[in-house]
Amino acid sequence: MTSLDDQKAAARKAAFARRKVAHQAGLGTSAHLSEILAGYRGVPLAGYMPIRTEIDPIPAMEEAAAHGPVGVPVIMGEAQPLKFRQWEPGCKLVSGPFGAMIPEEGDWIEPEILIVPLVAFSRSGGRLGYGGGFYDRTLELLRSKRATMAIGFAYAAQEDADIPLEPVDQPLDMIVTEAGIIDIP
Repeated sequence: MTSLDDQKAAARKAAFARRKVAHQAGLGTSAHLSEILAGYRGVPLAGYMPIRTEIDPIPAMEEAAAHGPVGVPVIMGEAQPLKFRQWEPGCKLVSGPFGAMIPEEGDWIEPEILIVPLVAFSRSGGRLGYGGGFYDRTLELLRSKRATMAIGFAYAAQEDADIPLEPVDQPLDMIVTEAGIIDIP
């Protein structure tokens, strides 16, 4: 029997390979994400600046920024929740931890909707991230204050019915892929 950490590492390796193939095939589109966000105009939200082979939410973030505040995550330190700096199309960006670009300056916002990057997802709302726990800690904190929607954004190829999960893993409320929208029961 392998440990949960070993299971997660194996699931990440397989999901990274599937994501790379989908990314190289040019399957990414944020049309379905834009469709969802259009129903929440003006609600503070946070997206992310894609790294490596992550699907790109920026076109949907640009549309949302025309109607309300949009932030991007800033890693404050190991084992800490993320903070979100306000982002606007064309703002000056600098390199942050792990190579993700962040606004050089700007106000901090507290989002009510998070567009969450991931390595793998299940249709039941399970999410496998990179292993740092940043989004789990952040969602737990935000959800302790108010209802906070977590929208997983990924390639359909990242789906995995057998994601190894822990009790601290925060569930997704919805998953959006280039192929469509998956509502979590």
